[in-house]
Amino acid sequence: MSYSGKVRAGGPADVRELSTLTVTKVAVDAQMSNNCYLLTCRQTGDRLLIDAADEAPRLLELVGDSLATVVTTHQHWDHHRALAEVVAATGCAVLAGAPDADAITEQTGVPVTRTLEHGDTVRVGEVSLAVIALRGHTPGSVALRYDDPTGHPHLFTGDSLFPGGVGNTFGDADAFVQLLDDVETRIFAELPDDTWFYPGHGDDSTLGAQRPHLAEWRARGW
Repeated sequence: MSYSGKVRAGGPADVRELSTLTVTKVAVDAQMSNNCYLLTCRQTGDRLLIDAADEAPRLLELVGDSLATVVTTHQHWDHHRALAEVVAATGCAVLAGAPDADAITEQTGVPVTRTLEHGDTVRVGEVSLAVIALRGHTPGSVALRYDDPTGHPHLFTGDSLFPGGVGNTFGDADAFVQLLDDVETRIFAELPDDTWFYPGHGDDSTLGAQRPHLAEWRARGW
């Protein structure tokens, strides 16, 4: 069956085979319905998990016998509830945006191994992922971009970009402008319409499906 990106907490994973990377998407916690993404290098078998959000036993079953890295997209509690258990079981490195790193450690007790800045790269086996800082939902929110050598780009956006709008900025008008500015200049201005993106909750989408609504989002202020 082809990949759809439609998952539900307690339901099966959805798996997408790309040229050099396998993407496995699962949802955890029926109330919050967080998405977790396991990226596996097809050449080496190395694995990277995006957001150890919850349900550590399920995530550990998913990652199997080894996990090199967990990237926490931002500091909000619902995206790292399983981080301590996953790190204790696997010994994996923990990566997060620099402005959010201290808060993640304070909330989880897990030291951040490496802090990320805009323009950095993260590797999983032979695959390189570009770090995109998206300030606004939190100060240190990050997205990861994979440029498929035989296809279109793929973007893991955490809670900074969803189908229908940018992430919640909790009534902070300045934070909303900052986030939308970053999303416009660092994502929509840089990447083509066929870029597929994978958010922290809910279904996936493409930049082409969302691009016509950017002015609408700015006008409504959320």
